[in-house]
Amino acid sequence: MTAIAFALVLTGVLLNAGAQLLLKAGTNAIGHFDFSLGNVIPIAMKVAAQPSIIGGLACYVVSVVIWILALSRVPVSIAYPMLSIGYVVNAVIAHYWFGEILVLQKMLGIGFIIIGVVLVANS
Repeated sequence: MTAIAFALVLTGVLLNAGAQLLLKAGTNAIGHFDFSLGNVIPIAMKVAAQPSIIGGLACYVVSVVIWILALSRVPVSIAYPMLSIGYVVNAVIAHYWFGEILVLQKMLGIGFIIIGVVLVANS
């Protein structure tokens, strides 16, 4: 994999991970809500006005463009497993930003993901 291809894959993965984190921050700001016919419009207005959610959706849009560029250079059998890096990034950042707990079992899973990504990237 060339440096440009790797940079595109990594950028796409990080934008995708960033989108998830921003969406979570946005839902934290909105708070818990239930969908019912009576509150669809009020909830939609809250979601549409939440800057973190708008940022998360923008990250998704840009990540799709970057991902298309990456797929034009890298076999999908290598690129797609690299999305697993996003799980690692999200778990670590969610620990610091949202106080989510990284228990031993979760850290072990993250270790397996990293090993898997390294194996696939070197194949």
